[in-house]
Amino acid sequence: MEKTLKQQPSNLIKVVLFGPESTGKTTISKMLARHYNTVWVQEYAREYLQDKWNNKRELCDGSDQLPIAYGQIKLENSLAEKAEKLQICDTDLLETVVYFENYYDKTVDPELKKAALSNKYDLYLLTYIDTTWEADDIRENPHHRLEMFKTFEAELIKYNKPYILLKGNLDTRLKIATKQIDKLLKAKFI
Repeated sequence: MEKTLKQQPSNLIKVVLFGPESTGKTTISKMLARHYNTVWVQEYAREYLQDKWNNKRELCDGSDQLPIAYGQIKLENSLAEKAEKLQICDTDLLETVVYFENYYDKTVDPELKKAALSNKYDLYLLTYIDTTWEADDIRENPHHRLEMFKTFEAELIKYNKPYILLKGNLDTRLKIATKQIDKLLKAKFI
């Protein structure tokens, strides 16, 4: 596995979905990738943790942070080579940091934190909790979504990350997101 946590340099506009579990990040990120006919970087943690559950009947713990982070950035870097102008990421390393700081062992590897703060995205799409909770094998915290939403937003503000809030139904969220992404594309490529 690739042993770097840094993004490869690119001229892409990078947009990342960010927020608590079961708030529509995957759905919206897939819709945006389809809308813009670009690549979609899936959330590596979903596959990794589902495999862990299927094979060992174990949930996420502190030992999973670096394998998840390495897998996520490897996906992002490899798919950046296939994108043109725009890359839509279902998550990023900062999301991983927030989860491990708040749920698992409350500590984060310093190299992961450093990379999470230095990797660059042009826009974060912060997903609100006005979606129906969908249970699955690896989701654990249906009653902490508002608290986690506030934590995610506080991290974006603390680290001065560019973001907009996505709330409402899927059509509303898509319209809000595409309006902002169109502005970024126009400013950089037209």
